[in-house]
Amino acid sequence: MKSMKHEITGFSIRMAERKDAALILRYIKDLASFENELDQVHATIPLLEENMFDKGGAEALIGEYNGESVGFAFFTTTFSTFLAKPTLFLIDLYVEPAMRGKGFGRAMLSKLASIAEERDCGRMEWWVHDWNEDAIKHYENWGAKQVEFIRVFRMTGDALDDFAKLI
Repeated sequence: MKSMKHEITGFSIRMAERKDAALILRYIKDLASFENELDQVHATIPLLEENMFDKGGAEALIGEYNGESVGFAFFTTTFSTFLAKPTLFLIDLYVEPAMRGKGFGRAMLSKLASIAEERDCGRMEWWVHDWNEDAIKHYENWGAKQVEFIRVFRMTGDALDDFAKLI
């Protein structure tokens, strides 16, 4: 991919602050609705404040166009045992439907790549629904590669509780 800097007039990206918890929750719900998973959202403003800002469990970027928020990128750091370096993990990237196609998502993803480099991460990773062909096409056009032969597993609720009691 050719390296070209693209400035979007009127668009800025900033780190989220505690005062953004309600906005972040709104974007989480909007994203979950888009993905037909709204019933899975249990996040609240107090939980976000505690786990993002008090405990430092995740961070977010807020994209603003002409002073109004238009999207967010929610991320955390994991670790690559193979690289023996941190990995910047993008949890969610969401741009409001009316603001899509203007380069805001690309700009936020590029900002995350910059943060990954600043923090000496060995890579940046994220998940995408297999039905989200538009996103997949963008990611591939921007140089991302799909990881082959890996499936995501998840354990929650009673299964997690029961399994934790086995030891």
